[in-house]
Amino acid sequence: MELTPLDIQKKEFGRSFRGLNEDEVKDFLKQVHESYEKLYKENKLYEEKIKDLEEKINYYKNMEETLKETLVIAQKTAEEVKKNAEKEKELIISEAKQQANRILEEANARVVSIKKEHEEAKKQFSIFKTRFKNFLESQLEMIENDEWFE
Repeated sequence: MELTPLDIQKKEFGRSFRGLNEDEVKDFLKQVHESYEKLYKENKLYEEKIKDLEEKINYYKNMEETLKETLVIAQKTAEEVKKNAEKEKELIISEAKQQANRILEEANARVVSIKKEHEEAKKQFSIFKTRFKNFLESQLEMIENDEWFE
């Protein structure tokens, strides 16, 4: 059983034939009561402070746990974002290479086509040149033979 200041103040002792000096006992009990009451009140205050501090500790522990979880989630999210960015980079590079290859193939095909056209034009020019030369030679022959005046 816990002793309270009120218990000390209300305590009464039985009387005996050769008992103690009543005034001295009352004075001493009064001093004990006052000292104990002071300690008792301080103890109650400390108990309340301890309770408040324990609540704060629990609050901060919960906050710490939440922050840890948030940090872990943020780290995982950052890693996922990084992985996704890396995949997207690879995809963009791959698409760019494919597009560059298509452009090169188209350019090469165009070069081949232009070369063919150029060769065909050279061939046509050579044929034209030969025909024109033959035509001119036949015309010269006619002029020289005076066949065109007849």
